[in-house]
Amino acid sequence: HRDLHSFPTRRSSDLVIDGYDCGVRYMDGHIGRILGALEAKGVLDDLIVIVSSDHGENLGELGIYGEHATADQITCRIPMIVRWPKVVKPGSVDAGIHANIDLLPTLADMFGVPRRKEWDGVSFADTLRSGKNAGREDLVISQCCHVCQRSVRFGDWLYVRTYHDGFHLFNREQLFDVVRDPHERNDMAAERPEVCREAAWRLMNWHDDMIADRKSTRLNSNHRIRHRMQSYD
Repeated sequence: HRDLHSFPTRRSSDLVIDGYDCGVRYMDGHIGRILGALEAKGVLDDLIVIVSSDHGENLGELGIYGEHATADQITCRIPMIVRWPKVVKPGSVDAGIHANIDLLPTLADMFGVPRRKEWDGVSFADTLRSGKNAGREDLVISQCCHVCQRSVRFGDWLYVRTYHDGFHLFNREQLFDVVRDPHERNDMAAERPEVCREAAWRLMNWHDDMIADRKSTRLNSNHRIRHRMQSYD
């Protein structure tokens, strides 16, 4: 997308968002051309098509523009679009919580390949086959590049714990209802301390499990949320 280095006017920020939308539209158009060419060749229904990405982008959320700098819903919620003829029902939507590392064991499961013990992911093959909810109860996500944060996504909540704020002046704890407040404008940490305590408990348990696991190098993995899986025809 087309970045600006300063926003002296409201129109400047609009241009950043418009530029990002332009990039999304450009990519969407090219994917459409590829699918159209495959359909014209008569081979589209012989193929499995999976579309995803590595991260999202903050476009004003948490005061950040044109950057993927935080362990929040906006940066870490990525697309998971699956077209699998005769297996995945066209138009179905899964609202379960999944991680990017869940894709590998899912594909292995779908193809009947034995799972390897070092894989950390959780298969959601049942969701692809039947629409059954195979999502996680919660998911810890991380950002250890621009800032140092770990967050917990569960229910309607995103709890953000900041260890180094990257000079963005974030509070140590932030809490957002990402269903009712998808752009993370209303920090509810002070208003809902009981939810923060539950989230911190979930984070502590995850941390202890990682420490106890000899494969704890995954402690530094930067998991992304595949929060919505969608198939299309």
